[in-house]
Amino acid sequence: MPGSETLPLFPLSNVVLFPGLQTRLHIFEPRYRQMTEHALAGSRLLGMVAVRPEFVESIPGDPPVYGVGCAGRIGDAKRLPDGRFDLVVLGTHRFRIVRESAPEEERLYRVAEALPLEDVFEPAARPRVLALRHRAIELVAEIASAGRSDAQPSPDLFRDVDDVSFVNALSQAFAFASSEKQGLLEADSIPERYERLISLLGFHAVERSHLANAPSDAIH
Repeated sequence: MPGSETLPLFPLSNVVLFPGLQTRLHIFEPRYRQMTEHALAGSRLLGMVAVRPEFVESIPGDPPVYGVGCAGRIGDAKRLPDGRFDLVVLGTHRFRIVRESAPEEERLYRVAEALPLEDVFEPAARPRVLALRHRAIELVAEIASAGRSDAQPSPDLFRDVDDVSFVNALSQAFAFASSEKQGLLEADSIPERYERLISLLGFHAVERSHLANAPSDAIH
């Protein structure tokens, strides 16, 4: 397919990577050691994809994965004496899986043809995004307050963070379920990702508030 790329797939149950963000990986399975070796000798790109929750127990095999993932470029790579790797991977862009390649006898890991996806952000959407960004900060403060945390986020902390990095960082860093983070990753535009983020943060704020106000003998 025109414009497509070939990526090694790295299915994970608890990591959803976003463009512009880093994550640390510890590579220990033989197939993913091979994948890392091949990536380091080539483009250094990995196709980070989340395993569908209902198939997490099948992760030692080849479980079904979501169709949208994030390509990650290996930065720091440390090979340990026993062949394992410690990696730092930077998200570069989202992609959609077009098709998986047929297995090959000498290749232990999965490979797919993928179509790069753009995170659309039209200039006309900036005022709406600024309002949503402000609301996100308010909701994070509400959640921290309900959790009796003294670490209240200040808008000044995010002053030098651009709108795209802000929504991606909060989407990846907040303790959402993997399926919730996947929904954020699949948003086709930055404004849509903000809308989805506000919806999730609002739900968690209400949930935390209810827990904080519940009688102590009602919490088990």
